[in-house]
Amino acid sequence: MADTLASLRSLMASHSPPLDALVVPSEDYHQSEYVSDRDKRRGFVSGFTGSAGLALITMSEALLWTDGRYFLQAMQELSDQWKLMRIGEVPVVEIWITDNMAKDATIGVDPWCISVNTAQKWERAFATKLQKLVPTSPNLVDEVWKNRPAEEINPVTVHLLEFAGRSVTEKLNDLREKLIQERARGVVFTALDEVAWLYNIRGSDVSYCPVIQSFAIVTSNSAFLYVDKRKVSPEVNAYLKGSGIEVRDYATVSTDVALLGSDQLKPSSAAENGIVADGVPVEAEKAETDESVDLIWIDPASCCYALHSKLNADKVILKQSPAALPKALKNPVELEGLKKAHIRDGAAVVQYLAWLDKQMQDNYGASGYFLGGETKKLGQSEKLTEVTVSDKLEAFRASKEHFRGLSFPTISCVGPNAAINHYSPEAETCAEMDPDKIYLFDSGAQYLDGTTDVTRTVHFGKPSAFEKACYTAVLKGHIALGNARFPNGTDGHALDILARASLWKDGLDFRHGTGHGIGSYLNVHEGPHSISPKPRSVPVPLQASMTVTDEPGYYDDGNFGIRIENLLVVKEADTIYNFDNKGYLTFEHITSVPYQTKLMDLRHLTPEEIEWLNSYHSKCRDILAPYLDETEMSWLRRATEPVSA
Repeated sequence: MADTLASLRSLMASHSPPLDALVVPSEDYHQSEYVSDRDKRRGFVSGFTGSAGLALITMSEALLWTDGRYFLQAMQELSDQWKLMRIGEVPVVEIWITDNMAKDATIGVDPWCISVNTAQKWERAFATKLQKLVPTSPNLVDEVWKNRPAEEINPVTVHLLEFAGRSVTEKLNDLREKLIQERARGVVFTALDEVAWLYNIRGSDVSYCPVIQSFAIVTSNSAFLYVDKRKVSPEVNAYLKGSGIEVRDYATVSTDVALLGSDQLKPSSAAENGIVADGVPVEAEKAETDESVDLIWIDPASCCYALHSKLNADKVILKQSPAALPKALKNPVELEGLKKAHIRDGAAVVQYLAWLDKQMQDNYGASGYFLGGETKKLGQSEKLTEVTVSDKLEAFRASKEHFRGLSFPTISCVGPNAAINHYSPEAETCAEMDPDKIYLFDSGAQYLDGTTDVTRTVHFGKPSAFEKACYTAVLKGHIALGNARFPNGTDGHALDILARASLWKDGLDFRHGTGHGIGSYLNVHEGPHSISPKPRSVPVPLQASMTVTDEPGYYDDGNFGIRIENLLVVKEADTIYNFDNKGYLTFEHITSVPYQTKLMDLRHLTPEEIEWLNSYHSKCRDILAPYLDETEMSWLRRATEPVSA
């Protein structure tokens, strides 16, 4: 690590102009949350492996900003050469730079790895001290990363209509209507999941995310996919061509964005592109009379600064991507697929819990999932660790129809490790299972018909009164949010308090957001909506057919962590009245996994909460019965026995 910092500082000093600081973001060229191994530059320079964070290297310091989900992890992974900057407790990076660095300081960053929004925000801040943001190309980290992983050539696959629900032609026609409305002649897509969704293609270039390293440009009469052509088979190329999409080399996107800005971007063959559903070329249909339609649409949150710089700023629409909301609003086929995927996934989790319960009793003398007695000390016949049990969970999922892999690294954690929000166990260092400590697992899978994400917290011994009090407070928040009814136009920020009120009552809280959207065989974290204590600059109201997680928690540093998570589908609500004719919404739980009643203090649940809990557990039995054998079903019946205060 010391050699890496020294090498980077040497490059900073020799750069033209010389750099006083270098920013190393977490993101790739597409502003992705999860990136390929070769794009984990921030992890390489700092040693911190969390998915969110930003490194700043000056000639005398190395600092890393990350949020509350990763404080404990960062403290464990950062060397003494690095200083942890806790977001929310210290100034944001641009303010720190203006406050701590000299007037006229130069701050380098790879313009491909920073969004337009972020770059412009920093430039405004730096201008107050006459500091300058300097693009560094090639990336300085790549210059010193001698063993940087090679790019993998993974095939592009077609996401079949039976899972996608809507054809590429339909999506492109809708998109072009939006271009007309915004007086734009073209749009640049840079987010990997948006390209995959728009063109109904999938890949495996990023672990856990079925996406392809690619860009897309769509105009009123053409559509382009920018990808390494070695990944595109003749069959897939024929599919894309038949949908009016021309495949071009990944590296040519920069040139083509510049051509788009000057209205010179043309298909290689007009006869092979720009077709619509009935086969009539768009050029033949188009009757464009308004010459002022010459704007280019980019999403400033996901488009990199490098591509933005190729365009005339006066001719750019900086607005949320036209694919973001349609992707979040699941069509009926996608919704049905998500529900089926969550049923199979729920069966896998129940099989896992039944298996794990038996293992904990057989190997550790645990009182088990249902009883709250003291652990009996037994000679172990098999050592169970956070990793070996999570591998078993993956195996149960892998046996299910349409399974294609995990949707994120399984968070399998015991005791103190459960207090680390995004803990990722490693075989060499992970903890052994302990029946006297809380066990939390947050996991999900990618299926062809949907993406899953579920969290449960359990105890195989005798939970303490404090652990039960915390679990009950989290559960009450989980139920309150999941049962909410709210008027159309409400965003997730307005609902977030529902998940925290029961925790706040006892002086507890958690540092992460409460809910995120989820893709349809796409990214496990999907916007543009969310449920969060942080207000968005541009609120995104929840709408019927959106998906969102419900995952409050509590984390007692050094002791234990609790989180409960279901996936919800937003749907229309029946209400007695309809104030202002707004219409009301509510949620449908599509996760089918029982909660552990042993961890509940039933005295603190209201009759309504107990009624909901018993009803939910009854539905779990009915839904999962066809997928479980008699032993597993017997376990589920015991886990879901009705409770009372």
